[in-house]
Amino acid sequence: MGRHQRIAEPDLIALLVERNKQGIEILYDNYSSALYGVIFRIVQNEEIAEDVLQDAFLKIWNNFTQYDAAKGRLFTWIVNLARNLAIDKVRSKEFINSKKNQDIGNIVSFIDSGSNHSYNPELIGLRELVKKLDPEHKEVIDLLYFSGYTQSEAAEKLNIPLGTVKTRARNAIMKLRKEFGFEGKN
Repeated sequence: MGRHQRIAEPDLIALLVERNKQGIEILYDNYSSALYGVIFRIVQNEEIAEDVLQDAFLKIWNNFTQYDAAKGRLFTWIVNLARNLAIDKVRSKEFINSKKNQDIGNIVSFIDSGSNHSYNPELIGLRELVKKLDPEHKEVIDLLYFSGYTQSEAAEKLNIPLGTVKTRARNAIMKLRKEFGFEGKN
């Protein structure tokens, strides 16, 4: 994963809309590490995370017409797509059965390898910024983005309406955007 080409988001989107192979290459080079981190945090298995990452990029390429810039940034769309694929994977019957059938050797090597490759939001200071949020915003962000819950699952766990979870998540993200200096940018 490698060269991180600087390209303006609208230019990258244009390449992807045109189905230009360079667009998906740039997208992969610039975002595969972040997506892998999100996926790995959910599936907790390197091989499965790599498979889901590949599936995510195939889905991005094949379904790019579904992306709507008016609804959010490209990065947000691809992270949500990858996150949803990872969640679907861990809920699949195949994944659940494979977890039941792991032998102790696999479990020990999984624990050892997990410490080296987990997604580390501290690298960009995200955890510190989330700690500064109001408690009701912090708990929603913790569940949605650090624990892999869906909005419905978070609503159930917190015993609050789904609309409240969505509102708190949106407000928290707006506050985090302001902290990162992205205020007013899409």
